[in-house]
Amino acid sequence: QVRLVESGGGLVQPGGSLRLSCKASGMILSEFSIADMEWYRQGPGPQRELVARINGGRVTDYSDSVKGRFTISKDNGKRTAYLQMNSLEPEDTAVYYCHVKTWAHDEWGQGTQVTIQG
Repeated sequence: QVRLVESGGGLVQPGGSLRLSCKASGMILSEFSIADMEWYRQGPGPQRELVARINGGRVTDYSDSVKGRFTISKDNGKRTAYLQMNSLEPEDTAVYYCHVKTWAHDEWGQGTQVTIQG
């Protein structure tokens, strides 16, 4: 059974940084290596926003709202994806979710709260 566990959220001041982690426990290396890993966030509204994506070839893509400030990466050996968030703004406040999709799995994490407040 594959389970995604996020960590690293918290409360920071505007301009600060956080690094989120998403560990895919139970996933074998060959599957994780080619997996598409994504970070979404959900603020006060009903829509969940795709923030960043990295595919098996480590090609990355970002929403316009975070481009240049956020960096997604993955460590295959640790079965973990990361989201480095710099220059955080109050508008980045949200619950951040990790998502993995492969030929065998389509899983979401439980979410981690990120709050930007002066």
